[in-house]
Amino acid sequence: MPTVSVANAKTHLSELIAKSSFARERFIITRRNKPVAALVSLDDLQLIEQQEERQGLSAIAGKWKGFEEVSENLQDLHKLRQEGGSGRRYARLAQ
Repeated sequence: MPTVSVANAKTHLSELIAKSSFARERFIITRRNKPVAALVSLDDLQLIEQQEERQGLSAIAGKWKGFEEVSENLQDLHKLRQEGGSGRRYARLAQ
């Protein structure tokens, strides 16, 4: 992932935003050669947030008795979403 100094990012912010939005490029913003932030597209941010939510569920999942059944359903739901479904169809089928 390319790095860009804060000063350079300020100077070329519009260009970096365009590259991030349309070309889905990601940039690490540095200050004094240390990473301090990242510039990513909104699509990438949504993927990151979804991954964080899944990890949160996974962290508590193993602590519940009988969670295996719920875990299997979550995995099926995740597969459906990857295939482009919203999961609603599966919820109706499971009832």
